[in-house]
Amino acid sequence: PFSSGYDQAVQGHGGQHKLILTQHFAALSAGEGGPQTGTMTECFDCDNCKESLYGRKYIQMDNGPYCIPCYDAHFANTCDECKELIGHDCRELYYEDRHYHEHCFRCFRCDRSLADEPFTCQGEELLCNDCYCSEFSSKCIACEKTVMPGSRKLEYNGQTWHEHCFICSSCQQPIGSRSFIPDKKDYYCVPCYESKFAPRCTRCKKTLTKGGVTYRDEPWHKECFVCTGCKTPLAGQQFTSQDDNPYCVKCFGNLYAKKCSACTKPITGFGGGKYVSFEDRHWHHNCFNCARCNTSLVGKGFIPDNDEILCRDCSSDL
Repeated sequence: PFSSGYDQAVQGHGGQHKLILTQHFAALSAGEGGPQTGTMTECFDCDNCKESLYGRKYIQMDNGPYCIPCYDAHFANTCDECKELIGHDCRELYYEDRHYHEHCFRCFRCDRSLADEPFTCQGEELLCNDCYCSEFSSKCIACEKTVMPGSRKLEYNGQTWHEHCFICSSCQQPIGSRSFIPDKKDYYCVPCYESKFAPRCTRCKKTLTKGGVTYRDEPWHKECFVCTGCKTPLAGQQFTSQDDNPYCVKCFGNLYAKKCSACTKPITGFGGGKYVSFEDRHWHHNCFNCARCNTSLVGKGFIPDNDEILCRDCSSDL
């Protein structure tokens, strides 16, 4: 005579659930299979009710044999679902300190047997995989199918995608863990977005991904916005233009600015500088002085004397 049992681990959504299934097999009487020990003169009775077990089915426990009614009365568990005893000849399922008949261990929603199915426990309810996913799992915004627990997914702005469903709106390739740029209801990988939407440098025609400067309402890379003359970068520097071309102060002065008749240096007008013009000659404000006494003539009367400019006092001495 013997009893046997076996364990089966079932994986559920909330972690690994231990599900123990036990089935007891009644042994035939000693009369059918031959005596187990001792002689025929020894008693072979139920350890509880003391009735003879010869010719009857019994179950051997550690402390002795039991007839079937006594075994069920003293050792059988109560099914947590139907509240009836789980007899010796029933397949018993054990989960979270609760016992079930095999036919009572079912999904709370669809009534499917969970004896050999993956399941989870939601509150006090046992749910099969399909019912749990249908009620509690998110759906992919692209294919509208359930995102199964444990599968790779992407979430953004309150929406969920299967990893393979989150694709670039331009090249149609999965974006995966790479950076992306949203544009209204579309999503782009960085190369496609730059190619499709990013401004292009006026000089090199390549996309501007960061920084840059604007000149005449046109975008430029900082390294591309240089003086037309000496090629010095102009970003953050004073500059001017001639025929729509940018020039640094030095190049503009050397190439296009008027020259002061006194110091012969360019008159650029940068830094709030003012100048005086007379006929075809020009002077910096601080250079427009009497050629004899060096008095400033800005805002005063003066007398031209060939190439010189004189104040009235010096001209009267001539």
